[in-house]
Amino acid sequence: MREPREVTLLGSTGSIGRQAVAVAQQNPDRLRITGLAAGGGDVATLAEQALSLGVRTVAVARATAAQDLQLAFYAAASQRGWAKGEYALPEILAGPRAAEELAARPADVVLNGITGSIGLGPTLAALRAGRTVALANKESLIAGGDLVLAAAAPGQLVPVDSEHSAIVQCLRGGTRGEVARLVLTASGGPFRGRTREELSAVTVEQAMAHPTWDMGPVITINSATLVNKGLELIEAHLLFGVPFADIDVVVHPQSIVHSMVTFADGATIAQASPPDMRLPIALALAWPDRLPDVQPALDWTAASTWEFAPLDSEAFPAVRLARAAGEAGGVIPAMYNATNEEAVAAFVAGRLSFPGIVDLVARTLDAAPDLGAPTCVDDVLAAERWAREHARGVIGRGM
Repeated sequence: MREPREVTLLGSTGSIGRQAVAVAQQNPDRLRITGLAAGGGDVATLAEQALSLGVRTVAVARATAAQDLQLAFYAAASQRGWAKGEYALPEILAGPRAAEELAARPADVVLNGITGSIGLGPTLAALRAGRTVALANKESLIAGGDLVLAAAAPGQLVPVDSEHSAIVQCLRGGTRGEVARLVLTASGGPFRGRTREELSAVTVEQAMAHPTWDMGPVITINSATLVNKGLELIEAHLLFGVPFADIDVVVHPQSIVHSMVTFADGATIAQASPPDMRLPIALALAWPDRLPDVQPALDWTAASTWEFAPLDSEAFPAVRLARAAGEAGGVIPAMYNATNEEAVAAFVAGRLSFPGIVDLVARTLDAAPDLGAPTCVDDVLAAERWAREHARGVIGRGM
């Protein structure tokens, strides 16, 4: 019997991280989580995860959270009735580079579930250390672009996004040379069918109410604007090497078909399953194998209707803008992502309207200087800083 695959989990207290823990605990003979990383804002959950899983190392991005984490370990152990000496505390790494250090430590798979472009450093660290990277942090690939692809050996990057996981599964149905088109599906978010004028009064609470998926706040708002689908479009191009002109986005409100591949002979293969992130997480961690009983399958004894419709690019221009950013290449996709992060924060703070999120991204990209292709992480960070500062200036002037 083979040994369980050792997993380092980055972003363990977030939505992806919590579900990855559940998948691993359901399959202890196949997966063993040995390292955890989190920002440090929820040390109680992090401590509970670490003790439950018996990990070797825990990393926190906030250096000041290290002492709080130690206290949380003692509190969690006390709740279990453990006395000092009955358990071993894991090693604690602390500081902004802690996740990078942990990502390079020995493991079979590093699942990067960190939200935002701060995941780029850990992704590169894991790849350069030769780890298989289960990538839920799409922003690091989009921001890093060629840097990430240059660091990754064939098969070293395994997608966790449900759409890209679906494409990987569909690609098993033919050779790469037989692929004609990739088709990404989008739920359309909570505002599907509304006009641009009707979106002007959208509130934060409304934007946080996704109709089919339970995700973190940033990803949920990105799904409402369809920026998330724009990021996934760029990610699909980078992961699979398919030209942007051959990647479509179609609205599918039921979120049952997670994406499709059309082949040269006219056949289209789709991957369908109930909307549940445990399936793509489990597949990425065990790739290329499947784990048993990860989630319930579709019930074919019950009647159902699946709808597909074209994307309304006038009301939701984020995908069209992402396509242009991806085709421009260089650091422009990083600017797209960084500006969106600033815009989402301004929207949540009440300083920007809902349509203003994508409008701000468009204005920033229109003003972007020609910085060329990035040669190192610092080039990416410099481009992001320019985009963020420009976005803040526009917001400050009352966009």
